[in-house]
Amino acid sequence: MPLKNAFRTLGLVILWLTGCHQAPSGRSGSPAIVGAWIVRAPEAPFPLHMFVFHSDGTVEQSNPDAGDPDTSDSNLMGAWLADRDGFKGKVIELTADRTTHRLVSRGEISFALKVSGNVLSGTARALFYDVNGQQVRGPLQTRLEGERVLP
Repeated sequence: MPLKNAFRTLGLVILWLTGCHQAPSGRSGSPAIVGAWIVRAPEAPFPLHMFVFHSDGTVEQSNPDAGDPDTSDSNLMGAWLADRDGFKGKVIELTADRTTHRLVSRGEISFALKVSGNVLSGTARALFYDVNGQQVRGPLQTRLEGERVLP
């Protein structure tokens, strides 16, 4: 019986060490940008976006396909880093023709942001390239204003 209890205790300790940790947020020692944000980009084809900044320096962005009736371009992924008193990064989108399902372009959207509590602001600049890597559009710019998603 003592051996059985020892294994049970060891198992609980392992579960606690591997599974019980606080989720990162802008207020818990992680960089202020870490978390989920609803972001307004007034000059973009669709003005509302969701951004999720992860503590490992990766970022995901999503918006409805409705911004462009000809191509599918709703999800972007990229990286960010701290830059002086703010943050900078880049997200990449791949657009596909809705009819042929072929690649139309690769969009590279770089951004510079400042975070103050649960509010962010900054700018984004977009360049678009065809399948051969030739620039076909841009640079396009937009302002970014966002609010942190809170539970």
